[in-house]
Amino acid sequence: MARFDTLVPLPGSDKTAPNSDPLNTLKPTDVFDVTVRVKRRQPIESLVSTEATVAQPLTQSQYTAQFGGDPATLRLVEDYLHTQGLSTVLLSAARRSVIVRGTVAQFSAAFGVSLANYKAPDGTVFRGRSGPVQVPAELVDLLEGVFGLDNRPAATAHFQVLRKEAGGIANPRAVTTSFNPNQLANIYNYPTGVTGKGQRIAIIELGGGFRPADITAYFKSLGLKAPVVKAVSVDGGVNSPSTANSADGEVMLDIEVAGAVAPGAQLIVYFAPNTDKGFLDAITTALHDTVNKPSVISISWGAAEKNWTAQSLTTFNQAFQGAAALGITVCAAAGDTGSGDGVNDGKAHVDFPASSPFVLACGGTNLKTNGNVIISETVWHASKDSATGGGISDAFDLPDYQQKAGVPPSVNDGKRVGRGLPDVSAVADPATGYNVRVDGQNMVIGGTSAVSPLMAGLVALLNQQRAKPVGFLNPILYANPAVCRDITQGDNITVAGNKGYKAQPGWDAATGLGVVDGQKLAKAI
Repeated sequence: MARFDTLVPLPGSDKTAPNSDPLNTLKPTDVFDVTVRVKRRQPIESLVSTEATVAQPLTQSQYTAQFGGDPATLRLVEDYLHTQGLSTVLLSAARRSVIVRGTVAQFSAAFGVSLANYKAPDGTVFRGRSGPVQVPAELVDLLEGVFGLDNRPAATAHFQVLRKEAGGIANPRAVTTSFNPNQLANIYNYPTGVTGKGQRIAIIELGGGFRPADITAYFKSLGLKAPVVKAVSVDGGVNSPSTANSADGEVMLDIEVAGAVAPGAQLIVYFAPNTDKGFLDAITTALHDTVNKPSVISISWGAAEKNWTAQSLTTFNQAFQGAAALGITVCAAAGDTGSGDGVNDGKAHVDFPASSPFVLACGGTNLKTNGNVIISETVWHASKDSATGGGISDAFDLPDYQQKAGVPPSVNDGKRVGRGLPDVSAVADPATGYNVRVDGQNMVIGGTSAVSPLMAGLVALLNQQRAKPVGFLNPILYANPAVCRDITQGDNITVAGNKGYKAQPGWDAATGLGVVDGQKLAKAI
């Protein structure tokens, strides 16, 4: 067995201390799990770049053999973890992951960290740390990240319920129109004659749950057969419905939108804890699920890039690059609080994972129609706390597919031209939102959360129509911008000093290329 003598900082693992005083409640004997992710056995850039979609997606076995974790590396990592008294829960070459279980005392020694419990403003108690994770010098160049030592909440669900004022008086911005998702499929000219049959849509959830009775009742009200919905538990996350004002709203929105657009598809809901480890493990579980085999993944959770560690940004992005190699499309919500993305530091921010160059970033609009005829569609911007996300990434460089899109410099410094988002948009304003059913209640919900499963449903239709997966969609869209209806009115400026982005002809950092015309995209593909 190899000797492991010296611990050194793992680059990119630094975390800032939680913004609260530590509690004296974490016991050395408390047990939890950690995911250690190793680097690929060889670089993937020769197969997957941001220049073009992958012509021939790899099978899971081909992917694992070429770009998974090297078995010798995985064994070496496992050897070290065992010397620290930690036990293996899972070892996966495809996911490049070693998941181990141990006590606070064992993990503190194994990774040179000081752990404590903290209380969030909402009363949630979580385990936190600050500074870098320490790993053996023999392993530092082999590892991509260590996740789960800190289990503070990682992401926010990007949905917004249209609410009424106290006393039953309607909000001044009360619904002028609300839409059934299958009606939007008609309005946006999605392919007909296909239902997504044979496709499986993965939905990532970091909380909440669904009730089968609600799904049955909802689809009956639409005159559609209810889709098959399956829950998959990741890291102990489970389908746990509670009340209509909880994350159940997110779960039901995702299921009902994707299912109404592609009622023939199966929906696989991966429930995981809302931590960086839970989020990552849900994504890698879905990507390499050889039982359910999803062809598209919908993610409606995220947080500003600033809130993620460098190791999280890197390893999630690597996972999405792997999705492109496997022919799996990943859609993610671009955020619901405009150019600030919920960060109050006077700067513009974008949401991750939507900002990954290998993800289809989904922004939001306000839609007005006469029946199924569009009267107007503009940038969703109702208030500082209710507006589409979008902007220029601080973490990821301008991808090849955006080189000719006219992506502007960041409003923060007027210089950096990074990955621009969103890529596409659709209705997200709660005032022109989606009719859904949550915990027995009929509600109207909006948010860019709705756009991600809408696009995932469209991809399922395209996959059935083509009899093969679309896969990495972004290069195709940017090579064929005419498949989108341009949105040229409105802005997402929610940061003081006019820091944000306006809609304009062509691509912009408020609505991207615009709203996809489904049948035009089908022809372009």
